[in-house]
Amino acid sequence: MSADTFVRVAALGDLEEDTPKRVEIDGTPVSVIRTEGEVFAINDICSHANVSLSEGEVEDCSIECWLHGSSFDLRTGKPNGLPATRPVPVYPVKIEGEGPEATVFVSVTQES
Repeated sequence: MSADTFVRVAALGDLEEDTPKRVEIDGTPVSVIRTEGEVFAINDICSHANVSLSEGEVEDCSIECWLHGSSFDLRTGKPNGLPATRPVPVYPVKIEGEGPEATVFVSVTQES
């Protein structure tokens, strides 16, 4: 089992509340979302339609795919309803520092 390798993705202040930020980490598309006082990282590709989740809406700790309305829990990656039936990977997030200058790191080496 390999150890997590965290990569800097943004300063905390660069993440607008409920506005997904798409980043690429080692070739993996990731949507980083600050919502409800936490930061989440979820694979940016919808498991149903293969489109970018970062173009969708964030509400109630979920992100909704803009194409067909599938919604995924940001904590688990599990779909909240149809048409998606398969979860999308979620990734560990680490924040170092405080305030808007805090640094946000994400690891895609171990999916959770």
